[in-house]
Amino acid sequence: MDRMDATDGTDRTGHLTRRGLLYGAAAVTAAAATGVTGGPAKAAPRARAAARPEPAALWREFTADPYRHAQIPYVGRAGYRSGSESRPHTRVVADVRAYGARPDGSADAAPAINRALEHAGRAGGGTVLVPAGTYRIDGLIRIAHSNVVLRGAGSGRTKLHATRNLTELIGPYGSRYGGDKSSWSWAGGLIWACPQARWNSLTDAIRAADWPFEGWTGNKRDEGRPLTAVRPAGRGAWTVTVDDPAPLAPGRLVLLRLADDAGHTLLEHMAGGGPGPEAYTWDDKTKLLSNVPYEWPVRIMRIEGRKVTLERPLPLDVRPEWRPELVAPVEPLTGAGVEGLTLEAVETPQAPHLLDKGYNGLTFQCAYDCWAEDVVVRHVDNGFGLVAASACTLRHTRVEGRGAHHPYFCREGSHDNLVQDFTVARRTVPAPAGTQMHGINVEGLSSHNVWSRGLMETGTFDTHRGMPFANVRTEITVENDGRHGGDASAGPLYGARFAHWNVTVTNGRAGLVKIDEIAPYSATVAISEVREFDQIDVPDFSGDLHARVEAYGRPGGVEPRNLYEAQRALRR
Repeated sequence: MDRMDATDGTDRTGHLTRRGLLYGAAAVTAAAATGVTGGPAKAAPRARAAARPEPAALWREFTADPYRHAQIPYVGRAGYRSGSESRPHTRVVADVRAYGARPDGSADAAPAINRALEHAGRAGGGTVLVPAGTYRIDGLIRIAHSNVVLRGAGSGRTKLHATRNLTELIGPYGSRYGGDKSSWSWAGGLIWACPQARWNSLTDAIRAADWPFEGWTGNKRDEGRPLTAVRPAGRGAWTVTVDDPAPLAPGRLVLLRLADDAGHTLLEHMAGGGPGPEAYTWDDKTKLLSNVPYEWPVRIMRIEGRKVTLERPLPLDVRPEWRPELVAPVEPLTGAGVEGLTLEAVETPQAPHLLDKGYNGLTFQCAYDCWAEDVVVRHVDNGFGLVAASACTLRHTRVEGRGAHHPYFCREGSHDNLVQDFTVARRTVPAPAGTQMHGINVEGLSSHNVWSRGLMETGTFDTHRGMPFANVRTEITVENDGRHGGDASAGPLYGARFAHWNVTVTNGRAGLVKIDEIAPYSATVAISEVREFDQIDVPDFSGDLHARVEAYGRPGGVEPRNLYEAQRALRR
C-alpha cells in the first residue's frame, strides 16, 4: 500500500487511513458543536441535540473497518464527483431569449429552450441561461447531451410554468408487469435529463406500447456488451482483477454485472446472508427477479496489468457463481446540471394512486456525475427522479404545492446518489380520496444512496420493496404520515445495511423510521422515541435480524451528528 499523505488522511489512492478516520470524526463533531456544517441558512433545521452528545459505539466500530461493516454502508463518496461540493464553471453558450423564449409567459417557450440546449450539446457543452421571468412550457424540456447546464436566475426568480403532462406529450405509459397502472407514476420528467439515444429508444417503445426496461443497457434485459470477466473479490475492495484489460481505459464508465444463480445466493447476500434469507421464498417474487442481474455503474481510475482500481469500493462480494463481468452501458449523460429555477405544473387535483398523468418534475436517467441545485418543483405528480442514475447530487431542492405521489423517487438500479438539504413541504390542499403520499422513495435493488439534512413536513422513508440495500437517511426531521408501496411480488422491503441516523420524528410514528425489528443488518441510531400505528410491517426474514439500535429516543444525542458528512470528512 502507498504511504499516507499526512495532509488529508488518505493514502495516494484516495482511500481512508486510520488517521483520516479519526481526524474526520473530530472535524464533524466540531462542526456540529458550532452549527457550521457547510449548509446555507435555508437548510433544514437540526434536531435539538442533547447537552453532551456521546460518541456512538457503532461509529467507533465503523472506523475500524469502514468498507465492510456489517450494519453501516460506506457512502463517503456518494454524489457528483464522489461528493464534490464544487461544480464546473462552464462557459455560457446560449440565452434562451435569443432563441425566442419570452419571459412573460405569453407563448410556449419549450421549443426555444430545447433549441438552446441542443446548441449547447452540439458545441460540446456549456451553460444555457434562463433569465428571470416566467416561461410557459407546453412541451417537455430535454437535456440530452453531456456537460450541458440549464441555469436559471434562482428558484425565486426563474419559473417554468408547465401546462401539459407526459401522457399528453408522449402517450400513455402502461406497466411492464401488466394491469392498468400508469408508469408515469414513477418515471419521466417535464425536465428530463437522459442521453439522446436512450431517450429515443425509451419513448419509441412507449409510443409502441412495448413497455421497456428503463436501465443502463437498453429496453430489454442483458442488452449490454460484455467487456471482460472479473475474478473473485470481497465487498469493500477497491481493486479487481479482470481477465482482459484491453477494452478498458482509465476514466471509462463500466457496469459491474452480477447474475443470480438458481439458489438465489446473490439475493441472499444482498439481504446479509444467514438462515433468514436462506429460508426466504424467492422464486415467486417476479418483480424482484426482473431487477437482476444487478448492475453497478462505476468509473475506472487506474489499470495496472490486469488490476483495475475503481472510483468506489465494491458494494457486494464478487463470486464466480454470479458470473461477474464488466459490461458497456449505453452512452451515459455526464456532467449535466439544472440550477436556479422553479418548475410549476398547472395545478390539477392529485390523481388516484398509480394513475398519474405525468405532471412530473426533474428526472435524471442513465445519468452519472450530474446534479441539480436550487430547484423547486410545485404541483407535481412526482418530484425529483433518479432512474438508473448514479453518482448524482440533488442539493437545495424542494417539493411543494398540492401534494405529490413520490416527492423523490430512486429506482431501477440507482446507486451512490446524494440528496442533501431537501424539503418536502406540507401540501397546500387536502389529499383527494384514493391518493397516496410516499415521501423519499428507494426501490429496485438501488444501493448506497444518501438522504441528508432534510425537512419533511409530510411523507415517510418510503422503501418500496424491490429489496434496496445499503442506503442512508441521516439528520432529517419528518412528520411521518406517509405510507410505503410495493406489492408482495416485489420481494423484501429491505436488504442489508440500511442506516437511519439522527432522525427527529415529529408525530411519534415508528413505521419505516425505526427499522431495527424489520430490516436485516440495519442500524437505527439517535431517532426519536416512537410507537407503532397506521401502516405496520412485519419482517420479511425469520430469525435474528442482526440489527442494531443505539441512542434510542435521543436525536442529536450522538457523535457524529450526520453519518454521511462524517464519512465524507474522513476522506479529508
